[in-house]
Amino acid sequence: MSSASNKVPPRAWVVTFAGTAINLCLGILYAWNVWKNSLIGSDAHPPGTEMTGINAGWIYLTKAEGTWAYSICGFVFALSMIAGGRIQDRYDPKIGATGGGLCLAAGCILVGIMKSYVGLIVGFGILGGIGMGLAYAATTPAAVKWFGPHQRGLIVGLVVGGYGGAAIYISPLARYLIDEYGISGSFIGLGIFFAVVVVIAGQLLSWPEAGYVPPAPPNTAPQKAQITHVDWSAPAMVGTAQFYALVFLFFGSAQSGLLVIGNATKMLGDTAQNVAFLAANAWLLSSYGGLVNAIGRVGTGMYSDRIGRANAYLVNGAVSAACLFLMPWIMRSENVYLLFLVVGIAYWQYGGGLALLPAFTADFFGSKNLGFNYGLVFLGWGLAFATPQIAGYIEDQTQSLDYAFYLSGGLLTLAVIVCLVTRRPMATSEH
Repeated sequence: MSSASNKVPPRAWVVTFAGTAINLCLGILYAWNVWKNSLIGSDAHPPGTEMTGINAGWIYLTKAEGTWAYSICGFVFALSMIAGGRIQDRYDPKIGATGGGLCLAAGCILVGIMKSYVGLIVGFGILGGIGMGLAYAATTPAAVKWFGPHQRGLIVGLVVGGYGGAAIYISPLARYLIDEYGISGSFIGLGIFFAVVVVIAGQLLSWPEAGYVPPAPPNTAPQKAQITHVDWSAPAMVGTAQFYALVFLFFGSAQSGLLVIGNATKMLGDTAQNVAFLAANAWLLSSYGGLVNAIGRVGTGMYSDRIGRANAYLVNGAVSAACLFLMPWIMRSENVYLLFLVVGIAYWQYGGGLALLPAFTADFFGSKNLGFNYGLVFLGWGLAFATPQIAGYIEDQTQSLDYAFYLSGGLLTLAVIVCLVTRRPMATSEH
């Protein structure tokens, strides 16, 4: 197939939604705060004491300890994206997706069996992170190859929307499984479920045949000057200032969202102390956030195709930074409506960043080597887990997240400024 048609083949949409299904399992990370809420100690159950009943064998953790598996998982995820991207570019997306899904499933099951802090670190943090990185790296590049640049934001948004949307069902499901079968039962049950879904969906991923040309964009497609026609190699990419700018844009966008995601259940519990239903069902904020996260990926991807990646990043980032600075006041005021509003904005911005950065990478450096190149840019997402980890220590010391929100808002504001001055690199052949 050497000529372009006016429409993408049906196979392209199969690949796209198979990627979405895989990411709906990998997104267990975004429901972590549900487990964290069950793991951290309290005045009645101090950290270091043993749990009883259905969770016998588990030990209560400090707030910082309750964040470590989440943070390590994110960082290992980012590192594994590099290897996963190389596998996707050189071999076949099925390999990374299948291997990654099985690794994540094995990690979850190991957590359930070990019933320990070490098990959380090794099973969820390390094995889970490796599995997520290998599988996630296979989904977006495989789908993007089927579509032209004018649809890049939409397609990336649809694929990664599954990862963000996972919290919609995993948060209440995890809460139910923890209540009925304990912390161990929840990890083992979800691990088995993930293995089945990811392995089946992974077999549907494929590249276009050699010579395939995606449908051309309309003559009115915007931002043509910001889209390269050169496929950059990874060594050439890392030699540009724009690569480091994209890494920082990813870091700035992600760290703000991860801070909120990692603390959403507690934030609602603290803010809605006088609303019995919400206090007892604080996981609702996490599920609501998952829905906004998923919609934000698709929505941001769509309007970035029209107004440009940079403009979309600026709008999302500026509004979200303002909300982070206001978060401590909103929580002290116990205004649940405002909390849902600003948390929704934080989730939208975060999800939007995960749709924008793959598209940014393809726009700046081409789609041929997108798996590996995006894996390197994705390091910014892994580094972003430093903020929620620092927030855990801040909360242990001050009994408040106020300074963590101010820190996060400042970092996101700096990222918006970097975005304002960043332009795509020009290859030697374009001069």
